[in-house]
Amino acid sequence: MKAASIFTKDEEKKIIQAIEKAELHTSGEIRLHVEDYCTANPYERALEVFYLLKMENTEARNGVLLYIAIKDKKLAIIGDKGIHEMVQEHFWDIIISKLQENFKNEVYAKAIIEAIEETGNQLNAFFPLNNDDKDELTNEISFS
Repeated sequence: MKAASIFTKDEEKKIIQAIEKAELHTSGEIRLHVEDYCTANPYERALEVFYLLKMENTEARNGVLLYIAIKDKKLAIIGDKGIHEMVQEHFWDIIISKLQENFKNEVYAKAIIEAIEETGNQLNAFFPLNNDDKDELTNEISFS
């Protein structure tokens, strides 16, 4: 199965709704990028995708990318500069660990929705929603 067809239309809609819901409680921005393979280190590839998607273009530099190479089962979470100034080095490890465990059972959409919800909770602790907050990045899933 290819990355672009890994989710049903209903699952894709639920994932986007999870992003929208998570962002109701934080000024942080969450994106999901899914591709088939990752021939490089997943963190390095995720960082490349982060900049390709122009995720650094948020006022508070608080964008988060969940990166998944579905066939290789490689994962990474990239938080922008504003996040890394606030959190510890292994901040995303628990979310990645849960994703890996759920991916073994091939429950991709459910696992991703849970990861998005937890990411939103973590962002809320450091970047609560502001009165003048606007959605700075699209909530659509990107594929390559």
